[in-house]
Amino acid sequence: MIGLIIILILVLFLPFSVKKVEHNLEIFLFIMGILAATISGMMNAQLIEKALVDPINITIAVLLAGLLTKWLQGPIEKTILATSKLLTPRVFFALTVIILGLASSIITAIIAAILLVIVINVLPLDRKAEIRFTILACFSIGLGAALTPIGEPLSTITISKVNGDFFYLLKLIGPEVIPAVVIFGLLTFFLVKPHESSDGLATDEKTENYKEIIIRAAKIYLFVMGLTFLGHGFEPLINEYIIGLHPMLLYWINMISAILDNATLAAAEISPAMNTETIRAVLLGLIISGGMLIPGNIPNIIAAGKLNITSKEWARFGVPVGLITMVVYFIVLFVFY
Repeated sequence: MIGLIIILILVLFLPFSVKKVEHNLEIFLFIMGILAATISGMMNAQLIEKALVDPINITIAVLLAGLLTKWLQGPIEKTILATSKLLTPRVFFALTVIILGLASSIITAIIAAILLVIVINVLPLDRKAEIRFTILACFSIGLGAALTPIGEPLSTITISKVNGDFFYLLKLIGPEVIPAVVIFGLLTFFLVKPHESSDGLATDEKTENYKEIIIRAAKIYLFVMGLTFLGHGFEPLINEYIIGLHPMLLYWINMISAILDNATLAAAEISPAMNTETIRAVLLGLIISGGMLIPGNIPNIIAAGKLNITSKEWARFGVPVGLITMVVYFIVLFVFY
């Protein structure tokens, strides 16, 4: 347990304090994941196979999206820019966040994140606006994808654990999630400003070469592989100290999903014996805090990797937004319910 706590501290703080770790986050998390799984005694052939297989789908999706973006860059840019001008940029930004958030429950969080990256790459945004837009959209996608069992792994596992139907999560957390997606859209309208000196496509956007596309896909594979090891490696710690706690405590403790795979945490924590209030609190704690840091959710990983957003840049905006949202929903869940 001491070894796992040390690894948890390293994962939380080194990406923000050591530049080599920040610039090689995929390799760092991969090493930390192997150490966590080994120290906890969870490393076995089954976990290795899972870690090798789990990243394949997302890696293929990222690779194909990179290739399609390269091949269809011109038409995509013209369509996005024309729509942006028709609606005005701010309205377009807000609608993009809301539509991708709600659509992610059907098209999956991965595809929604890839579409987000394509949109951002051709919009007239400075660096600050680009980072804010990305993070707010990833919060929205992470929330919206949890509404159906096909949106993301967390929702699939939850439905399996409680034997719920297709609309179980929509009924359980929809009243909280859908307004949040709309609010993130409104925040985007007010907090993301178009580049004032630009009348269209960002001038520094360049077409990626095939080597860059392949390297990014390989990094995503290593990243997800490391998170798989990390999530399963922390299972003994979760089983020992977290499962069985009061829903109020679980809600806040689940902020560790900012660095751990929230699907693994859902698999460890959620039980059909729990009442609906507890399951709701567990799920909202997981999906809200998942937007706070890059490793917290697949959309974050895809977007940050493609747009070269660092851990510090993400945390500077993502952590305050996530904490404020957590406080608001804590009041909603435990005061008004």
